[in-house]
Amino acid sequence: MSAPILELRHVGKIFSQRQDLIERTLGLLTRTPPAAGVHAVNDVSLSVAPGKVIGIVGESGCGKSTLARVVAQLIPATQGEVFYRGQDLAKLDAAARRRMALEIQMVFQNPYASLNPRKRIGDIIMEAPLVHGITPARERDKRLAELLAMVGLDMSAAQRFPHQFSGGQRQRVGIARALAVKPKMLICDESVAALDVSIQAQILNLLMDLKEREQLTYLFISHDLGVVEHICDEVVIMYLGRVVEHASTEEIFSQPRHPYTQALLAAVPRLEEGKRAYQPVEGEIPSPLNPPNGCHFNPRCPHAMPRCRSEVPLLREVSMRHQAACHLNDLNPQRESAIDQGEPA
Repeated sequence: MSAPILELRHVGKIFSQRQDLIERTLGLLTRTPPAAGVHAVNDVSLSVAPGKVIGIVGESGCGKSTLARVVAQLIPATQGEVFYRGQDLAKLDAAARRRMALEIQMVFQNPYASLNPRKRIGDIIMEAPLVHGITPARERDKRLAELLAMVGLDMSAAQRFPHQFSGGQRQRVGIARALAVKPKMLICDESVAALDVSIQAQILNLLMDLKEREQLTYLFISHDLGVVEHICDEVVIMYLGRVVEHASTEEIFSQPRHPYTQALLAAVPRLEEGKRAYQPVEGEIPSPLNPPNGCHFNPRCPHAMPRCRSEVPLLREVSMRHQAACHLNDLNPQRESAIDQGEPA
């Protein structure tokens, strides 16, 4: 197997509320401890092979976007290490880290908010490659025409402003902007969620064509399991900052080994199943400021047992290249079989 292009080792991100002078003074007078930080990403380890599409799935607030921004070097990790092409990004000097970071680009969720409304499309796309010296100024128009053609737009778009485009066209501009610096990896953060279904299909097909043409690797963040099943090679399931399951797409959809994954899959509409009532995952996601002890999913899990409320399950292999973080996988084979079929433990 080839060396991974991206490797995360025990990466965590904590957001702490910064107190002003009055709050600190009141805290000292009342002997109130400072508010705990939000553990948005908690001990995530992940290896991504070149040319693969890795899906990251979970409910809102599970840490998907925060993890993406840590990988893209938009925000620093609080703990752990991020290796890109075998190099620890935190140990590189500023210039080397900047060069590496250019190879990891993001396509953001909202095409209406991610483009500067005061700039023309040509300037939006070509600003970064010109600033970083990737494209010489004399070749600007030639490179711009190439990028627009790659995403299905013509040169007439270069002089227009973002508000003159539809949502799908704006997302194509966002993809062109990401490709302008010749990246090796694209992070698609819910990049089709804000689009109509028909436009989603066009953008997904475009992304897959670009992957083959440009030899790209994708981190594809989504809450839409139907899309993930269609385009991803592997799937990572996150819940409240932790990875709870990681396996190939085929394994995840055929043999989910975590109750949260099973609940997500049970809510996916299937044409072949005919008419049936679809139920969302029961309960509400707990507050990240005060997560449950033990397994974070235990208040919503139909199989929860006392051990789940006191002991954090480790992410470990439950079969070949299939990892899950659930105490139920420690049970005997008969019990596991019942769990796999969604029966009560």
